[in-house]
Amino acid sequence: MTSGELVRVAWRYSFAFGKGHLSTFLSMLSTLGLILAITLLITVLSVMNGFDKEMRERILSLVPHVSLLSYQGLEDWPTMAQHLLQQPEVLTAQPFVQFDALFLRGNEIETTRGLGLAVGATAEPQQGLLAALNATELERFRQDPNGLILGRAVAENLSAQVGDSLTVIAPSLERPGSAQSARFATTTLSAILDTGTELDQITAIVHIEQASEIAGLHGAVSGLQLSVSDIFSVTRIAWELVQELPPGFYASNWMQTHGNLYAAIQLSRDLVSILLFSIIGVAAFNVVSSLVLVVFDKQGDIAILRTLGASSTDIAWIFVLQGGLIGLVGVAVGCTLGVLSSLLVPSAVAALEHLLNLRFLSTDVYPVSFLPVDVLASDVLIVGGVAFAMCVLAAIYPARRAAGLAPAQILNQEIS
Repeated sequence: MTSGELVRVAWRYSFAFGKGHLSTFLSMLSTLGLILAITLLITVLSVMNGFDKEMRERILSLVPHVSLLSYQGLEDWPTMAQHLLQQPEVLTAQPFVQFDALFLRGNEIETTRGLGLAVGATAEPQQGLLAALNATELERFRQDPNGLILGRAVAENLSAQVGDSLTVIAPSLERPGSAQSARFATTTLSAILDTGTELDQITAIVHIEQASEIAGLHGAVSGLQLSVSDIFSVTRIAWELVQELPPGFYASNWMQTHGNLYAAIQLSRDLVSILLFSIIGVAAFNVVSSLVLVVFDKQGDIAILRTLGASSTDIAWIFVLQGGLIGLVGVAVGCTLGVLSSLLVPSAVAALEHLLNLRFLSTDVYPVSFLPVDVLASDVLIVGGVAFAMCVLAAIYPARRAAGLAPAQILNQEIS
């Protein structure tokens, strides 16, 4: 038999629509299972990739990769910043002040860690959290020396709106227990930071000069925020930088604050991949069982083909091709539906949240407040390739069974 004839027979056994044959029903059932498995796997992988991407590109672009802090406060920070920028792995170095404080508006009180940042010139690109503000919000904050930026969740807890006046109370460690053991400052809410991430739960930014006074540093800063070239080597880089500095400095990095979350996302992605690939394995096993039943259903046809001159190899190739056709159709349709469903999932979830007036993802629990999706061509190719290969391999055993059938014995059974 020619290759064209083999493919034509395999196609008839697989997708002879409207004929009512058992082989067609079993092939369609196997194909449907494969389509559902591939669609589900691509959709879930795209969502997990979305969380991974948001973690790397959104959250890690807003937080410092490494923070170098001084126990006593750092006064000559420009000199140290220039020294650190000479290190090949350090890209930027910005001063900051951090302090614990109470933020009051009327009867509402919120506790969070305040952050003092330097606002550059109008034409200078902002970094970190300030880069998440639009030009109007940033200019409003720049023009007000008592300006304040709150994360969306913090502002909601305080029922604060832009333009409201808030009082900041920070403890003083100089003389605890005295009448002046707390520092007070009056601020005006200039902007509300809405990054859609967990940072909205903890952000409270003031000008670095005001933060220095609130923290009792009197013009000094807490340390320097650094961005580095290799974000996955921050532990080593931070240790090396501290060794080059005089005593009294220590470092923290993003892995200490967000590393567990990133590791959890990676672990979840790996576990989900294993689970869903096993579903494809079940679909491939369904191909084996379906093709074995097809072999029994088509014994008469196989015997007739053998008497007409088809070799056992031709018979085997028919069923291998049938498994390949099931895999090819399942992969093509499954990958297409998987990509489409991945692209539609965020809109569907947002519409469902609006309809039910319910938020499925909250930054109290999840790193972002929306469902992120990132469809990778590599994932689609790997899933499709593995599924197709499993279908072809699954067809080998039924093909060998079909090739081993004796046509004389089959025809004798048919006659008797």
